[in-house]
Amino acid sequence: MTADHLAGLALIDHHCHGLLTTELDRPGFEALISEGGAPPAGSSNFDTPVGLAIRRYCAPVLDLPRHAGAEDYLSRRRELGPAEVNRRFLVASGTAEFLLDTGFRATGLTTPEQLASLAAPARGHEIVRLESVAESLAAEGMDGPGFADHLIERLQQVVTARSAVGVKTVAAYRVGLDLDPEPPDRPAIARSARAWLRRGPGPEGWRLEDAVLTRALWWAAVELGLPLQFHIGFGDADLRMYRADPTLLTDWLQRHRLPVLLLHCWPYHRQAGYLAAVYPHVHLDVGLTMHYVGPTRARAVLAETAELAPFGKLLYSSDAFGVAEFYHVGALSFRHALGGLLAERVVGGEWAAEDATRIAGLIGRWNAARVYRLMTG
Repeated sequence: MTADHLAGLALIDHHCHGLLTTELDRPGFEALISEGGAPPAGSSNFDTPVGLAIRRYCAPVLDLPRHAGAEDYLSRRRELGPAEVNRRFLVASGTAEFLLDTGFRATGLTTPEQLASLAAPARGHEIVRLESVAESLAAEGMDGPGFADHLIERLQQVVTARSAVGVKTVAAYRVGLDLDPEPPDRPAIARSARAWLRRGPGPEGWRLEDAVLTRALWWAAVELGLPLQFHIGFGDADLRMYRADPTLLTDWLQRHRLPVLLLHCWPYHRQAGYLAAVYPHVHLDVGLTMHYVGPTRARAVLAETAELAPFGKLLYSSDAFGVAEFYHVGALSFRHALGGLLAERVVGGEWAAEDATRIAGLIGRWNAARVYRLMTG
């Protein structure tokens, strides 16, 4: 296993988002490089592990010296313009395929096709957010019984129209993961839908925060048969972390064999690794976490994740959103962490170099190709 081999591995990023196509001022940029949004007055999100990683690892991609100052960095970013900045970082990430969750703030962000064209040669695929499908039904004024009747049909229509390769739920943000594992019956779905529709939309439109309807979506996904992604662990302030532990899904996981992808996972990455070790249909990543902790600490996080998780169950993701720096830092942190972990095993005599090379390919590319049934060379 060589550093050159890992550097040349064409990654499949199985969970990510679109990029902004407009210029950002400093407050806008800083708000996007933290899950907490804009920093408190008098402080800066450049004074964080990811902020320092951007100045160290992203500055050279923009033709700046390492550790360039924040103002110089942002000035150069504006000089190049959004399209060129996005192109440079996407190409530098060495990502060959992107699986985009398009359900969050899609307006103003690149589509899967646009993202792939910036990173050419690359391909883009769509992941449909389950809650968005339910919210579209609500926006159409569907009544309670109609909602129950048309949920699976609408999900199938959306997935087919968008050629989606998977679906995702953000239940961890909305209702938590500690739900009744049994599928709700049609009358229960109709009652919950009727109550939700009666409350009407909020200031930002329809937002699904109903446990029964969320369970109905999970089971609709099982019937559909496409891989289902779950947000787990680390996220923004809208999350209640104690309800995002993946072991809360245990009873539900025992009732089906649909491929389940546990996203992000920190600080529950060890729990997620356990679930992947004991359930054949459970997979995981530590995307998002990798670029926030930076390349040096990413190795420790990945090592803890891989303590139990089978190597055929680990996938790569960046969870990049908005700014293309996260695609580059995410991929760089992943390659650094995985390379160090594998080299340690080979140098210590635990593994053959050929095994390390094969496992790098599984985690960085081939596990995602298999789970999402991607036709890839």
